[in-house]
Amino acid sequence: MFLTSITVWLLCFGTTVISTASTKSTFVSTLSKDAQDLFIESMDWLDRMYDADAGYVYDPSATTALRHDTRTSAWYAIGLLARNQNDDIDQAKRIIKNVISGQFKDPKDQWFGTYQQYPEEPTVGTSAYPPVIYTTWDPNWRGFIGTAFIIGLEEFPDLIDLQLTDLMHRSLYNNTIGDSYRVGGVDGDNLYPSYTNPSLMRAITSAWTGNTFKNGNMTNAGETYAKEIIDLFDRADTLSEFNSATYTGVSLLALTMWAKYAPQTSIMSSKGKQILQDTWKTIGTLYHAELRNLAGPWDRGYGFDMNRYFGIIAAHIWTLVGKDSAPVIEKVYMMSHSADFAISPLVAILADYHNALVPQSAVDSLTQFPGEHLVNTSAYSIPYDSYPRRITAWLSERISIGGESFNETVVGGPAINPTQFNPAVIQWNTGDGVGFITLHATEAAIDAVAGPGYLNITYPYGTSASQFQLLVSTFAKQANVVSWDDVQGLSVTPSGTINPDINITYSMTDGAINDFTFWNFTYSMPEGSTEVPNILLEVRLK
Repeated sequence: MFLTSITVWLLCFGTTVISTASTKSTFVSTLSKDAQDLFIESMDWLDRMYDADAGYVYDPSATTALRHDTRTSAWYAIGLLARNQNDDIDQAKRIIKNVISGQFKDPKDQWFGTYQQYPEEPTVGTSAYPPVIYTTWDPNWRGFIGTAFIIGLEEFPDLIDLQLTDLMHRSLYNNTIGDSYRVGGVDGDNLYPSYTNPSLMRAITSAWTGNTFKNGNMTNAGETYAKEIIDLFDRADTLSEFNSATYTGVSLLALTMWAKYAPQTSIMSSKGKQILQDTWKTIGTLYHAELRNLAGPWDRGYGFDMNRYFGIIAAHIWTLVGKDSAPVIEKVYMMSHSADFAISPLVAILADYHNALVPQSAVDSLTQFPGEHLVNTSAYSIPYDSYPRRITAWLSERISIGGESFNETVVGGPAINPTQFNPAVIQWNTGDGVGFITLHATEAAIDAVAGPGYLNITYPYGTSASQFQLLVSTFAKQANVVSWDDVQGLSVTPSGTINPDINITYSMTDGAINDFTFWNFTYSMPEGSTEVPNILLEVRLK
């Protein structure tokens, strides 16, 4: 869905340059110790991946044979501005110019205003490289790169010369125009206000850019979109994209920008602070400090144990309570999904402002488990949910159980991805780390209810063909698993309308999910059964 008539800024500018040689920054030294530690460690890691010959950072996933990565390069450039040592500023300018040179510039294209995923890629829209959203081009990179540019322009204006400032402003203008093409359900796009992390970035980028250019339509578009996000949040004080170790981290960064950069007259200024604080209150109730994990359910997860994969919320926790208490290992770069560690310089830059807004009760919960408690809340993702998703969780010493009840139009949650959607989860201390049991979603409607020592899962519209696929972690002291008796550290008693015979396979057969290996415990229904599919897992720590 495209605008038929728009003004597009040409990326051609003068040559006025202001010297920054005498404006050496001491910004990093002003950060709190834990924010400094996060900044320094993440920048040291990015330094090792920077290709000075190309002016890009190599793809940090290390799976692409030395391909470069545009988004990571933009994040690194803002980190260079913050550090401002040696030739950091020159390199930052070079990277930013490279990133903008790879911005798509034809307003007729659906991908107008977003950025190349990597500079070596073919031209999007050619026969060899057809336009496939989230494959050959990514609309969310407008938000990720646009917010990075705004942070750089807001925090380090004296280090960015007038020519580059103009270039970044005009890039943001085209970015915002292009993002206005996005309408959920149109042209294969899925950007609804309930898609929280890019929606939050869209709102602040549009309003900030409109305010910069004195463009009332652009400013109002950001404000209007923000109001739609806020209306969803205010229903139950929860983000629609609920309890994601990765994307809640992105949302917290965007909400910090709402609070810090939106004009005082903007709805984002006050509501950004409130939503950030309420989100941290929810995090505080679901975070299990003993396990160093968010209790389930997780709307979008890239793993089943935050101690083994890097979730962006871990960067925020690091700045609040220190690395030693955060859900990371000493060698962060060895964790699964460690490429997201590249956003850490931005988290560190905004940490002191962000952390001053976090309720003390939430901070306390990050290091001290408060004791056994129940959580009851809900979240709502329009247009996918027939009604708000009902969320229950039980947390006790060394164990957490979480479930989500919903009726959706798709299988796999609003992201339509069963590998990310975890509607029913048990985690516990095995004695050798964190064990997990998680339901692999195969139904569009599930009632999963958690309580003290149990997880009850029902498929209200299931049939005799329905299955319960329970992904069970591997264990340090139990290499072979052939029954529930082999689960390390947890006694599990299953019951329900299921056929009690169980099929157990190893992930060599099923394929690892998000780099995690597991045992797949699959229960089927009795042949010809007319009963509602149900399984009750009663558990206790061994």
